[in-house]
Amino acid sequence: MHRFYQSSRRINDVGFTLDERESHHAINVLRVCKGDRVVVLDGAGSEFMCEVSSLEKKAVALDVRNQSRTEPLPYRITLLQAMTKGKSMDFIIQKATELCVHRIVPLAAGRSVVQLEDINSKLAKWNAIAIDSIKQCGSPWLPIIESPVTPKEFLDRNEHFDLPVVASLQNHTQHPRKYVDDYRSEYGALPKTIGVWIGPEGDFTPSEVNSVLTAGVHPTTLGQVILRSETAALYAVSVLNYEMQSPRD
Repeated sequence: MHRFYQSSRRINDVGFTLDERESHHAINVLRVCKGDRVVVLDGAGSEFMCEVSSLEKKAVALDVRNQSRTEPLPYRITLLQAMTKGKSMDFIIQKATELCVHRIVPLAAGRSVVQLEDINSKLAKWNAIAIDSIKQCGSPWLPIIESPVTPKEFLDRNEHFDLPVVASLQNHTQHPRKYVDDYRSEYGALPKTIGVWIGPEGDFTPSEVNSVLTAGVHPTTLGQVILRSETAALYAVSVLNYEMQSPRD
């Protein structure tokens, strides 16, 4: 069944019209017809089973037949991702969305080779990629994608994470499982907020690494080989999801 996205601000429980982008996709790409059943995700946990009631050139009207809600994961992962060049950042946004990351904070790290002149265009593109991702995988939760900041600017916010980790090439690292288990042993529960720092190609600069570690972020290993930044992001988020969702006594 075809899936579409519509912001919850434009949805009511009876019926609504898809925005121009989604309507164009429905009419010209998917060739939906009057009477077809489709699913609409609002990115905030709700899923609407709808029936196409009318079609115009740039508008698809839907009647709501059923509504369901999916609760969010009991933990929230924030991916603090150093911006990468080319399409690899698009890949990171796509896969992080599929892996139900709650928030993505692009980092303008010292070794990031990215132009920021047209950041509004980049943000619009990244949000469109995230929307397409939830439509593909069926997740009703759309991640928050923030404007880029430097690592220092983010650290200056003094945001708290129950479990902050940074992918590190240094020797004094621990497996993510060790940090999750240590937190559970100390607090009697799993962490509810996790921050995952991923550096650019060539890693964070020594100054950035020092600042991150000084802020109390735990250095974690991603295995014995050096991963590309987009692979490291996928690996780290996947492993943490696995550890957080694993059955425990």
